[in-house]
This record gives sequence, structure tokens and C-alpha cells, in this order.
Amino acid sequence: MKIHRCLLPAIAIVLAAVNAAMAQEDLPRLQTHEDYVNEVMRTTKLAVDDPMAVFAFVFDSLPDRVKVYPTENYYYFTFVHNGKSYDGNIRLDASTRDDGKVDFAYSEDLKEWLDETPVQHVLLDASKGVVVEKVERLVYRITYGQKSVVFALNDLSQVKPPANALGANETFIGPIFDDSAIRFFLVYNSKLKIFHYILDETVKVAEEFVPSHRADRILIGKRTGFAFYRDHRLDRKILIGVFEGNVRVNNYFDGPFDQLPDNFIEGETLRNILLQVEPGLKGKIDRWGGSADGSVRYSIDPYLAYRTESDLNPFHRCAAKEQRSSSYYNCFVVDYDKQGRPNLRARAMAKRSAKAKRPGAAE
Repeated sequence: MKIHRCLLPAIAIVLAAVNAAMAQEDLPRLQTHEDYVNEVMRTTKLAVDDPMAVFAFVFDSLPDRVKVYPTENYYYFTFVHNGKSYDGNIRLDASTRDDGKVDFAYSEDLKEWLDETPVQHVLLDASKGVVVEKVERLVYRITYGQKSVVFALNDLSQVKPPANALGANETFIGPIFDDSAIRFFLVYNSKLKIFHYILDETVKVAEEFVPSHRADRILIGKRTGFAFYRDHRLDRKILIGVFEGNVRVNNYFDGPFDQLPDNFIEGETLRNILLQVEPGLKGKIDRWGGSADGSVRYSIDPYLAYRTESDLNPFHRCAAKEQRSSSYYNCFVVDYDKQGRPNLRARAMAKRSAKAKRPGAAE
């Protein structure tokens, strides 16, 4: 095809603009203190005590299609209203979304130095003017008023751990995409009746790790504070700790206990495993490990909420001592009783499925 000579300068300008735009996409996004100050000093109008008014504001602010990354299907948001920070989520719960229901929750941002703030929660459905439709597997359309938004849930159905990442007595329960943007494999050791979160290194890990000053097998994430142990027996990293301050404020780095692989748990797999660990739960939990009213979910949190690096030392001392022992993997689970049995707690969280997630560390 011939190009007229007079068009060449125009084409060159367009190509230069395209190249400049592509180069700009490769650069970090700048966030300035000026923007932050301007936002917190604005006077805004929102009936923040009215959940439907807040939902309308959040929903109208969304684009026509969004991606829900966390595997418990929370779509998180934040906003500042008259100098106060708020955060919350829209959740397409695996147990209720096909019934046309969606959870909406928000609260003031939680701070370590303040009492916990109350969470506003409402279960939305057609009776409140909110229509939830299944478009295809893991894709849902929510309509409110004249607006519709498509929520694409994170499809990890083809994600499996490498063969060398599982032990002989371990069962892979499912893949996890945590709200920290770290991926895990949730596994269960049927011999010891314990759980592990294994780092998924089949994809790029959005983290830089540094070794602990006390043991180079302990690796701590600079961004998340997640602490992993390099397994002596297998080529993998086991989550052993999350920073206690992040747990207190319920932010994106509080650990993967609240992002279980709900969309990928096959049949009764999880319930059967939980009943092995805690037979007394028979008849009290659904196949996702939750109570019938959604107020309680069995908490799989074998890792430590640590405050200092030294809090992690017992993991290394135990692992170094028990390398050849049949109970070696017990070294990576906290809260064992005197008989060596796991004491994972059924953590009651008022309306856990609706609990607002705090978005990162406090300013």
C-alpha cells in the first residue's frame, strides 16, 4: 500500500504520541500530598448514615465493568467524607449471589488508637431495587436504578500447585487471591490435621522479600509484612506470620484467613476437612465452613500475628530441631494445645461476610 508523502509527518506525530502514551503506562502513578490535603479538606454532601444513599454513591461511581480480585469475592472501596476516611465492600457471596443477593458494608476507617467503628451493613436484593443476574460462570451483572455494572470474579479454576509443592499427606483445597495481591495455595495435612498457606510462585509475586536478621530461612515482605518460612523438605514457602498492627486495623495485609477459595472448593471438600479437625461442628456449618446465618465462619489462621522479628524465631528453632520428625510441619502452626492438637479458632465476626475491609496502613 502506498502512503502519500504529505501524510508522513502526521503519521509520525501520531506514532510519537502512541509511543509516549505506552511509555507513560510503564511508569508508576504519582500520588501527591497536595491531592490528599485537597480531598480531606473538601466539604461534601452524603447521607453517610443511610446505607442505601452510600450504596447509590458508590455504585454510581463505578465503571460499567469491574474486576473482583479477592477469592471471597469482596470488591473494596474507600472514600473521604468531610475529613473522615471510610472504607467498605460490595460482596458477591458464593452462598447467596445466585439467589439474587449482594452484601454491602462500610464504616469509618479503623485506627489502632481508636475503638472499633461500627459497620453499616445491608443485604441487597430486588426488594430494595437491586437486581443481581448471573451472566456466565463467575460473571454477574448488578443493576440499580438506571445503571448496571458487570462484576467479573477472579477465575483461578485452572490454578494448581506444582507437584513439588505438596507433601505426601497434603490435600490441595484451592487457590487464593488475597486482598494484598499475594496468591496462595491452601493445603491440608490429613495426618497432622493442620492447614498451611503456601506462597504461589507460579506467577509474579508482587512483593520483595528480605531475610530475617536471625534466620535466613524466614523471609519478610517489605510491602505486606507477610513472613514465610523456606521449607527444609520441599521447594516452597509457608506463611508463618502477618504483622499484628495490620490485623488490628483489618487492612489489606491482615492475612488470607478471610479470602478462602470459595469459588473453587469442590463439593463437600472443605466441610469434611473441618469436621476432621473439629467434629463438634457437625450440623453447624455449610460447605464453606460458615454458620447458617452467616455470622460466624470457621477461621483457618495457622499463622502468627507477630509484632517483632524475634516473635518469629520459634518457627525456625522448631523446624531446625524437628527436620526429620514426623511432626515437623506442626512447627508452622500456632496455638497448639498440650497434646499437640490444632486449636484453630472459630472466630466470631459479627456479620463477617459484610465486614468492611480497611484499605492499607493508616495515613
